[in-house]
Amino acid sequence: MAEIKLIPTVQALLDQVNDLFPGTVMVQFGDQHAGYVRDDQVEQRLLKDRLLIWVDDITAPQYSAAHELSHLLMLLQGFPQIYFNLTFGDDELDTQLMAMSTQLFNIANHLVIFPALAGHGLIDDTIKSQYYDGVFATIQPETGQQDDAQNALRLLVMLDALVFFGEEIERHRTELTTNFPMSFAAAEKLYMGMIEKTADTPFGMRRTIVKLFKAFDEQLQAWQLPPLNSTAFTTISSVLSERQLRLNMRQLFEIFHSDLKNPQTGERAYVGLNRSDRQNSFVLAIPDSAQSDTASYFKQLYDMPVKDFFDAQKIAYIIR
Repeated sequence: MAEIKLIPTVQALLDQVNDLFPGTVMVQFGDQHAGYVRDDQVEQRLLKDRLLIWVDDITAPQYSAAHELSHLLMLLQGFPQIYFNLTFGDDELDTQLMAMSTQLFNIANHLVIFPALAGHGLIDDTIKSQYYDGVFATIQPETGQQDDAQNALRLLVMLDALVFFGEEIERHRTELTTNFPMSFAAAEKLYMGMIEKTADTPFGMRRTIVKLFKAFDEQLQAWQLPPLNSTAFTTISSVLSERQLRLNMRQLFEIFHSDLKNPQTGERAYVGLNRSDRQNSFVLAIPDSAQSDTASYFKQLYDMPVKDFFDAQKIAYIIR
């Protein structure tokens, strides 16, 4: 384990996180040195009331620690989160979908995180070079086949690179379009859609995530690859105004009996879709007492104010 002291900027970020976290957050470093930076070089480990940010690779220890702390800070500041409360009944498939949906979620969050890190001097030319090297350490050049199984990963990596570099991507355009012509062009299209509206508020971030989920699936289908179906599979916390919280459930949500299953019970799950964007907003467990008369149960549920329903079901939400 490497003995690395956090620089003042990163220590201040850790202090900010600890002011909000219900426990203690610590940062420790491993001793790996790949020579490039990637998101998978850092992980969070929960130890009772302590959360450890473990930076396994110390190629860029200050940047890597600050990057992970920034994701945690967004959570603590009330930005939307994603949850996985459903299963296709195939553990391997579930794991793949969760990993890719999480990557899309993180890429959307990077619209806020990367500029903040750059503004604090934590993304310099060295970090940019190490990030770029991480791109080529993660994906291989394209084969020219639309149904190449790695194209989904290439699309994720190219999209994140566009978010990371912004206008500076022009320095790398020739090399990236030579090695990844299909995925770079597709990623650029998705990126332009992401930045049409701001994502620096909880509402704006949720809107961006939902839009990205849909656009990513559309691109996969254009390549004749199976979609992630993140709008149905992945739950995103709701961002609601005070007025919306007073509305009846039927005005904002539609609850349907999904083909996906509740992983705890193994039964088909009830999923609440936001009527405006059709995004999975909660997964509902029907009490045993209501199984014999679900029609009456749902009528009563739909008549409830949104706030009363969310509070009764202990569903987290964010006030806009």
